[in-house]
Order: sequence, then structure tokens, then C-alpha cells
Amino acid sequence: MGEVLYNVKNLNHGSRKWRRISAGTGVLLVGALLLSACGSSASSSTNASASTPAATNSTSTAASLVPAPIKALGTIKIGTDASYAPNEFVGTDGTTVEGMDVDLGNAIAKELGLTAKFVNSPFDSIIPALQSGKYQLGMSSFTDNKAREKVVDFATYFTAGTTWAVQTGNPLKVNIDSACGLKIAVQTGTVQVDDINARSTACTKAGKRAITIEKYQLQTDATTAVVSGKDVAMLADSPVTGYAVSQAAGKLQLLGTSYGDAPYGVAVPKDSGTFKDAILAAIKTLISNGTYTAILTKWGVQTGAISTPVINGATS
Repeated sequence: MGEVLYNVKNLNHGSRKWRRISAGTGVLLVGALLLSACGSSASSSTNASASTPAATNSTSTAASLVPAPIKALGTIKIGTDASYAPNEFVGTDGTTVEGMDVDLGNAIAKELGLTAKFVNSPFDSIIPALQSGKYQLGMSSFTDNKAREKVVDFATYFTAGTTWAVQTGNPLKVNIDSACGLKIAVQTGTVQVDDINARSTACTKAGKRAITIEKYQLQTDATTAVVSGKDVAMLADSPVTGYAVSQAAGKLQLLGTSYGDAPYGVAVPKDSGTFKDAILAAIKTLISNGTYTAILTKWGVQTGAISTPVINGATS
């Protein structure tokens, strides 16, 4: 099979659909993704970062809860995987990280009297980096679940589910509840990995062929694998899948409906004292003053809005 060239620009920008597909109106992700016949990607995560303008002094309740050591930093580093448009993605300059999470993170930092610096990192490396002290926060469309709550705290700010996509017309007649023996694409480290593993186990228990699970470091690579025909379907957070479909020039379609809605949370190290409470207070302020709604609307992800953020809101 020959090589397939697919322009990632069509996957990572625009009036973002919602959850992990980099939201934003009129924002483009440049560059092309070259996918070889064996499915390995030539693309890789960059070390792009984005910072807010210099923070102003804040006397808000949120700012008063920031622990002194963090306040003394002035600038906080926030780990994110910028392959998840419209929530976080690399902008047209090839380095700056943009998206719904970035705008919210910048607004949160401003409420805290701090400056945010987003650092582009592999998704599955962010929580370990929080534990080691490399970053002060993680904001990368993290689903707040019980397993993750064991190692970090979350301040919730959004809700999203899982949605599948296939090539337009669904030529192989993929069924979400009967994908046994098929090649399915998913991003490493996401909750969708657990989802597809459970489905594969159900297949083998029923005496059917296991699902061939193709894991990719970048969500854009997983999407490209389906567009190219290397894999027959993908699953990701609903806003991300919806946005990918909208940007795929008619080559993809949604399969079924969203399921398994769960909260997104800003990840905070366990040893950060009242920092999680400061984050929560900042989110509440952004909701009450309209900034939160304006940011979600800008990126086209307002269907995932919440009204009552909490600390560690996982139900499973």
C-alpha cells in the first residue's frame, strides 16, 4: 500500500466542535502528516508553549488561596498535549499552543494573579510530570476519574463523552457494539483505551476475534489512520471526534451517539495545599462573570458547559 499524505491543518483548527479537538474559530493548525504503509507517523509532539501577558495583581478570593511558594513563582507551567483540537492544539505559527483549555487556563491564571505558560507534552507524561514537580498544573482535557484521583486532584470545568468515527459511508459496516476483529484507532493514555480494551475482552470471551487496538501518541495520528483507511474506526472525546469529522473534507462521519459523559478537570498535584481550592474558586468566578461561557462559545464547545465545578467529581 502506498503512502497517504493528509493535511493536519484540516484536523486541528477552526470553529471547534468540542472536547479534545482543539476548538476555536478561524484558527489553523499547519503542517502535513505523512503516514506510511505500516502506519507509523512522521509527526511528533513539539515543545511549543504559550504564555499569558504579564499577570496583574489580584485581590480575589481565588488569589488569596494560592500557596506562597506558588505565588512566588509568578509564572506557572501547565502541561498539555496539543494534538486535541479544539481543546488544545498548535497554532499557525507552529509553536504556540491554542484552544479552549488554553484560554480557560489563561483566564484562571489571571484570577490567581499569575501568568500561565502552557508546555506541549505527550498526554501520558503529564500526570507523572505533575507528580515530579515539573508542572504546577495539567490542563489537557483530562477526564476526572477515580484512578487518576489517586495521584492528582481535579477541579472540574467541563463535561464530555466518547464518540466514534468511521470513513464516510461506513464501508465496513462497523458496529460500536460489535467491532470484534477490526482495527480501531485510539490515543495512548486516554480513557478510550480502557473502553476499547474492555470491548476487545468481551469479544474473546464470546469466542470471537479480539479487536486490533492501534494506539497513537497523538490524536491527530489516530484520526489520520482512519481517513487513510489504515484503521476502520476511531474513538475519542466527543468534541474532538466531532471536530475531526467537520474538518475531514467529507472523508469521515460520526458513528452512533456520544456515551459515558464525565467531567474534565484541571489536574493539581496532591501536595499543592490550597492550590486546588484556588483553581476551583477561579473557575467559579469565570462562570459567574460570563468569561467561561464566552470562551466555550468562541470554540464551539458550549454544549459541554457545567454550572457547578467541584473538587474530584469522578463517579467511577
